[in-house]
Parts: sequence; C-alpha cells; structure tokens
Amino acid sequence: MNSTALGAKENIIFISDAHEKFYYEKLEEVKYQDVYHKALCYCLGISDDTRRNIKSIYDFKTGCVKTECLHEGWQTSGSVKVVRMAFNLYCNGTPSVDDYKDTEKQINECRQYSVEELFCCAYAPYFWQAIQIRYPEYATYNKKLYALFGGAD
Repeated sequence: MNSTALGAKENIIFISDAHEKFYYEKLEEVKYQDVYHKALCYCLGISDDTRRNIKSIYDFKTGCVKTECLHEGWQTSGSVKVVRMAFNLYCNGTPSVDDYKDTEKQINECRQYSVEELFCCAYAPYFWQAIQIRYPEYATYNKKLYALFGGAD
C-alpha cells in the first residue's frame, strides 16, 4: 500500500494497514519527529509481533531502546531482525552488543546486524524503506553528488 506521509514528497510503502496506523500513532508518542524516530517507528511497525510488544522494545518516556527484548519468548526469527534493524537505524550502531561480557558473544551479536543477516528475509523491501526514511538525502539519485565521485554527467 502506498501512502503519502509527512508531506507531499514522501511516498512510504507499508506492509499493511496496521503498520501504517502504528507508524502514525507512535510518531505522536515519541519526543522528536526526526529521521531517527521516524525510522524506528516505521521499522517496529513492520511485524505484528513488534507492534504488539512495543513496550518491551522501546521506552517512550526516556527515548531508550530495551535491548533485553531480544531474549524474550515472544521473539521470532523475523521479529529479532526487525528489532535489530530498528535499533541500528535509531542508535547508529549495535546496542545489544553491550549486553554481553564475553568477547566472542559480543562479536557474534555484532554479526547479527550484518546486511546478510538482516536482509535475508521477507521484510527486506520494508527494511529498505526504513533506510530511505532514515537517510532521505541519499535515497534518490543525485547527479551533482555522483559527479563529485567521478561519475558521468
């Protein structure tokens, strides 16, 4: 489904009506409506599991992610990908790595945020949409920018 969101320029694709509704409702609850929060709300709305368990994932009062949610019983192989993608776009990193003291476990957790680990699933088109929301300045072809890097006119 296509919906014009946050101004006439943005055309956001949602996985379902419930996803779209969640996105706009949660945008009203976050402290700031910047690209970090928009990507977070969009991403966490992709899965029914993450929508249903949003309070286990994100603290709307403090603005902090709750990395311990990755170990909760409701998580599925898909929902952990959604959460990790949302955390990565919101925090600019891999916040759950700090949940581990053992170096090998930290490295393994960091690997869970790789492109291959996250994108090898049915949610990939929606993850790409979340990335475009987070980085709107890079989501469209820019001839002038491309030329700076030696690209053709």
